[in-house]
Amino acid sequence: MVNPWQRVDVIMLRPGQSERLCRLPYPGHTKGCPNVGKKRGCPPNAPGIAEVLRLDEDVWAIWNGFDLASHVARMRGRQPDWSDRQLRCCLYWQSKARKELRANICRFLAAHRGLVVADTPEANGVNVTKTMKSIGIALEWPPRRRAYQIVLAGTPIVLIGDPAEDAGVKKVGFF
Repeated sequence: MVNPWQRVDVIMLRPGQSERLCRLPYPGHTKGCPNVGKKRGCPPNAPGIAEVLRLDEDVWAIWNGFDLASHVARMRGRQPDWSDRQLRCCLYWQSKARKELRANICRFLAAHRGLVVADTPEANGVNVTKTMKSIGIALEWPPRRRAYQIVLAGTPIVLIGDPAEDAGVKKVGFF
């Protein structure tokens, strides 16, 4: 099995773009994500990635690619009357995908001691779509075949145990 992580050159969003993306409407949320401006790890409260990870040292993308197309086909067999939106609803697949991502993070951290994970790189101002494309992984928006969950890892700027942990920085070994 190929490890689901790779060194990346971080590509940044334009200033303020992270918050604008989070405010885009989606079904059931006409004003975008309800966490914007409320959660500490969400824009505009989230620190920039350069305040979290040392960008002058190696930064790694760690990911999980969930086979959404197979999930939809399986669900269509079980629920033939469901709409495409119902079949793709993240409530039915996201927990499994996140569990797989956590396992990948744990494997990575076991092999790369002393690093930390920024688990909401978009909120930290990273253009995740372009960063992943630079290593040959094209993200679909919206996902049709494969849905990716992506975090970044690297050398911390903050001290382990710092309040920045609430802003998307995780201690090593706590996943």
